[in-house]
Amino acid sequence: MGDWEPRRCARMTPERSLMVFSGRGNPELSQNVADKLGIELGRVEIKTFADGEIYVKYGESIRGADVFIIQPTCRPVNDNMMELLIMIQAARLASAHRVTAVVPWMGYSRQDKKSCPREPITARLVADVIQAAGADRVVTMDLHAGQLQGFFDVPVDHMTALSMIADYFKLKGIEDMVVVSPDAGGMKTAKRMADRLGCSVAVLSKLRPEHNVSRVMYVIGDVEGKTAVIVDDIIDTAGTLVNGVQALLDKGAKGVYAACSHPVLSDPAYERIAASPLKEVVVTDTIPLRDGVDRSKIVVLSAAGILADTIRNVFTDESVSELFQGENQLF
Repeated sequence: MGDWEPRRCARMTPERSLMVFSGRGNPELSQNVADKLGIELGRVEIKTFADGEIYVKYGESIRGADVFIIQPTCRPVNDNMMELLIMIQAARLASAHRVTAVVPWMGYSRQDKKSCPREPITARLVADVIQAAGADRVVTMDLHAGQLQGFFDVPVDHMTALSMIADYFKLKGIEDMVVVSPDAGGMKTAKRMADRLGCSVAVLSKLRPEHNVSRVMYVIGDVEGKTAVIVDDIIDTAGTLVNGVQALLDKGAKGVYAACSHPVLSDPAYERIAASPLKEVVVTDTIPLRDGVDRSKIVVLSAAGILADTIRNVFTDESVSELFQGENQLF
């Protein structure tokens, strides 16, 4: 990686250094990324006033630095989003050389188009405000729709956990596996994972009468006697997931796993997963899991290595796409 050296601030020239800061959205992931880079997280004071306003102050000079702010906009979505924007603007006003927003989970990414009259396209609004705050670049993972990159006028590095998840299942040595897409829109992702695992693919047909409500209609593809792996970018309330599990078992699947990049896991997702016949749900740590819930069936893979490699290549002006050489990296 060129002149890369792991130290407090990895310097390419005396004038420019790498500094990584964490918001409060997922500090454990941020620390893991910093550890992978061999540096310490930068000092920043973040607090919430009694009236709910957020305050940010960097605890050291960032003048001329290449600043990376790690902040998924997960629950509480609006607080974490506002915190990200304030951190970006504070870095810009403190004369950072370049500010990169590292947003492993991009909140509002599912509101990417108008499905009926008088609806907003909120994902576009989020892109606009991140840029207006002063971000020069965005790093994110497994957007709900890859086309969301087009909402930004600044460079977007769109990384994926698909290979990491596929490798996890490959190491399990499961025989007679079939990768299942939860809907027709996810078929390209399912096919890429199936190709990596050397197995077949199937798809669930579902009807979504309203937000966060779905009903699986039927299974397309051969799943009888096979171990199914349902792969998606997000698991939210897990309603679609548990309905799909039952549909697959009814069609003769001998066992069902699930995998996703982003464990949104809104209520009652944890309860549904725990009570379901699922063997495991494999997720990444782009969003922290909640405490005080049954997580016995959930396996967490860390995205820290992917994000650290991306940050390193962005800082050293090396190709990010080479990290996924030979792969289509978009979900």
